[in-house]
Amino acid sequence: MKKLYSVLLALLALAFFSFALAGMPGDSTGEILKVLERQKEAWNRGDLEGYMAYYWKSDELTFQSGASRVRGWQNLLERYRKSYSGDRMGQLDFSDLEVKILGSDYALVLGRWNVAVRGEKKGGVFTLIIKKFPEGWRIIHDHTS
Repeated sequence: MKKLYSVLLALLALAFFSFALAGMPGDSTGEILKVLERQKEAWNRGDLEGYMAYYWKSDELTFQSGASRVRGWQNLLERYRKSYSGDRMGQLDFSDLEVKILGSDYALVLGRWNVAVRGEKKGGVFTLIIKKFPEGWRIIHDHTS
């Protein structure tokens, strides 16, 4: 009987440990990388609204690039429309991605971006702060250079 209790206790501990690991923030890395992949796919098919779907749809969203700062989802969408609409969107790619989990609901993402437009290549680096909402992970701050 004592042996049975020991086995049951060990199984219970294993189940608890497995459950705890499944809930660890590090497991969000794959979900966050999927967000970036979906953004890239939307961009590459010319779907700017699809690309923007992964930004926090709030007036508190911030985007910084160079010496400018844009606040708000709608303002960022308008900025993208002015700079990258139609055939000026080109093909986007991300590389050197690093996801740093900051807690169960926040992450920092570092990476490089490259856009090829009509034979010309542009690129730079970015830092994203991403927050988990009920609808999924959304970018709340983007610093791109």
